Amino acid sequence: MNAVRLAAVDRDGRGWRPDVDTRRARLEDAVGTVLAPHRDRLEDADRVAIAPDAHYPFHPSTGVVTDPAVVGAVAAWLDRELGADVAVLGRSDDRIAFERTASYLGYDRLAERVGAALVDLADVPKRNEYRSAGGRSVALSVPEPLLESPTIVVPTLRPTAEGMVAGATRTLARLVRSTAEPERIAIAVTRAVEPVLAVLDGVVAYGDDPAAVDAVLSGSAPAVDAVATSLLGRAIGDDEALSELVPESTRPVAVENLDELDLDAVRERLSGGRLPPSEDTHPAVSTAYRLYAATSGDAVPPQLER
Repeated sequence: MNAVRLAAVDRDGRGWRPDVDTRRARLEDAVGTVLAPHRDRLEDADRVAIAPDAHYPFHPSTGVVTDPAVVGAVAAWLDRELGADVAVLGRSDDRIAFERTASYLGYDRLAERVGAALVDLADVPKRNEYRSAGGRSVALSVPEPLLESPTIVVPTLRPTAEGMVAGATRTLARLVRSTAEPERIAIAVTRAVEPVLAVLDGVVAYGDDPAAVDAVLSGSAPAVDAVATSLLGRAIGDDEALSELVPESTRPVAVENLDELDLDAVRERLSGGRLPPSEDTHPAVSTAYRLYAATSGDAVPPQLER
């Protein structure tokens, strides 16, 4: 299994910047550093799909969702270096429409700036795919854009509500439909889609609360998830999906550029956390979004409309 490449983001000492273009400019060097080694895997693509963790409109300063600025920096690199078209993928569910989530998080405005298309996978044709997971075949209904273009998954560094790493594999799993168990869906969809790359948004991570890590990492989806699992203080062996996708012979996954970040300090800061459910929003999330909405004039997201 390939090593994961790490790049630290330059700290400007000013903390969170509400303007997405300002954040994107700050991220471009680090994002370019982690994308450049994978150029040969992307350079023949006319269109690249980007799948961020946009499961719900939590404020991006909390680390609970992918910062659109990271996605914007990835899209800008693809356009500048490869001339590739970009589609940013999400999926409406029974809680909220992707269009609404994208608007709250600012993906609609970002897409206009970088020339990307926003695609709601709930509205596109699907294919039935079958892949082995846990020794059994899993049936998946997979949106065609995930199969027709090279896909870069851009998760944020956070746990799920159950305590596992959210990661690239589970970000993909939320975009397909299946009646199988969640862990087997994550395994099967990773094998069906075969994402060309995962870029982990570790600029702001989430343990039990937001934490500035100021780093991005890239590699295969299972490898990035393995490193993220370690940073959250968890063992791969305790994660059913990763246990199958990351064989013992490939563990631990190597990290390049280790001198750019104190991984032990990050692990100590993030260990043991869990994501708050959307109906029980963490106070840090509420405070950040209400402050942002008050100063920017943007709408307050649905979990705070009370």
